[in-house]
Amino acid sequence: MQILERNTEFHITIPFNNWAKRNLAQVKALSYRRWDPIKKVWIVPINKRIEVLQLAKMCRAEFIKIDTSIAEEVGEIAPLPELEIKLPITATLRPYQENGIAQAMKLKRCIIGDEQGLGKTLISLSTVIGVDAFPCLVIAPSSTKVNWQREWEKFSNKKAMILDDKNKNSWHNYYQMGVADVFITNYESLKKFFVDFMPPKGKLRKSTDIKMNDKINLFKSVIVDESHRCKDTSTQQSKLVLRICQGKEYVYLLTGTPVVNKPIDLFPQLAIMNQHANFGGRKGFLSRYCEGGSGADNLKELNYKLNKYCFFRREKKDVAKDLPEKQRQTILCDITTRKEYNKAFHEFESYLKSQGCSDKDIARKLRGEIMVKMGALKRISALGKLNEVNEFIHEVTDSGEKLIVFCVLHSIVDELKKEFPNAVTVTGRDNQDQKQASIDAFQNNPNTKLIICNIKAAGVGITLTASSRVAFVEYPWTYADCVQCEDRAHRIGQTNNVMCTYFLGNRTIDEDLYKMIQNKRHTANTITGASDKMEMSFVDGVLDIFKIK
Repeated sequence: MQILERNTEFHITIPFNNWAKRNLAQVKALSYRRWDPIKKVWIVPINKRIEVLQLAKMCRAEFIKIDTSIAEEVGEIAPLPELEIKLPITATLRPYQENGIAQAMKLKRCIIGDEQGLGKTLISLSTVIGVDAFPCLVIAPSSTKVNWQREWEKFSNKKAMILDDKNKNSWHNYYQMGVADVFITNYESLKKFFVDFMPPKGKLRKSTDIKMNDKINLFKSVIVDESHRCKDTSTQQSKLVLRICQGKEYVYLLTGTPVVNKPIDLFPQLAIMNQHANFGGRKGFLSRYCEGGSGADNLKELNYKLNKYCFFRREKKDVAKDLPEKQRQTILCDITTRKEYNKAFHEFESYLKSQGCSDKDIARKLRGEIMVKMGALKRISALGKLNEVNEFIHEVTDSGEKLIVFCVLHSIVDELKKEFPNAVTVTGRDNQDQKQASIDAFQNNPNTKLIICNIKAAGVGITLTASSRVAFVEYPWTYADCVQCEDRAHRIGQTNNVMCTYFLGNRTIDEDLYKMIQNKRHTANTITGASDKMEMSFVDGVLDIFKIK
């Protein structure tokens, strides 16, 4: 149970868990309370404070006070400083990159939040060189490890090593012998390389329950690439990144989308940088900026404080004016799987009605099942679109252009490979060497016209500027992830206008979900750009789709 104390009333939220019935009975026992069906909270007037405090104690509720009378603290964001030293790197830095390096050196622990494609990798490695903080650990998505190694060795005289099973127990010796300065690993391997003891599954409550290997103390700096992967404090990888970064003087988080859905996404990243105290700690952050965790408030102040203490961001349109514009188009397809789709759709509709999913507490409980069933609808639609997709691919590649195609399901990748056997792939089934070979072939071989990418495997960290055409047979759940995929082509080095094509199944869930994603187009920039409102609930939006139907 969570109780928010506002200026004139209390808002009580009862999560759908083992204690829900008991907690509901206790709330109903209050002398006065009313249910708000829109906010999904019980509202109790402030003059019932004694009763509410007793309720909080009895139910062990999280109690958060929200004072809406305090005006937002907003000031002018200072320009980034000039870089006053010459760095021993081989890259020719753009002026905005020099400014970013100077600011990162000054802040020491910060989020480098530049829009995708502006060179966050180069800025971060140059910063670590500038502060001479070695050895350095780079934590990155698996698909980008080789690229990180190449960037270090291309732009500096530092030797970078990818951690693997062969050097699992000996990697530290390579630094001590002067053979390696930088060590690169992926999120999923952190436990393997740096943990001595992990509580059994279901028993891990907090990061301090984990016994880390003492060798992590060797690192003088940590770069966390795509840090929005740590947006959930409850995940194992977020806890491990937090422990690894504890006590480090230099911690650099890289993400063009620090907020994927709502302000609470930001808090774990602040904790990793040990900057959360500047925002009132966990309770202060929740009450001031998140309406207890589920909402968004005082975002202009949040933007101001982020830039003041631990964040900077530049947009392509402002600093890379020579980068061509990006455009989007949608192609509405008559799916060939209409009969199968309609049957699955009506079964899903009946399922939601049978579960009483107009109640959003129940919807949250069933979120996993809802997403699985929606995934089935998307799969049927995707298969039904392939005729038009194949025709489109032939048109683009036969004209001599290269094309990047994004999918979600391996079955869709397999179908495309049947039609285009000479295409290269970057998917979760490809090992690291295969992924890199595909990227290199697409970038450098004029005869490699098509690369088929899985969104998870290729949506971040890689460069595919050999093409200015991007197509989505399927697409991610969030606008931020769409942009990440698009920006594999829309990066520095691109010389053509980038056209992004989305294939939507006519009269399918594709159309509704695409609208929802586009309606959330400002979500990723809400905190960084300080707009005032955010869309929060994806599942709730799904339920609304079926109510409309």
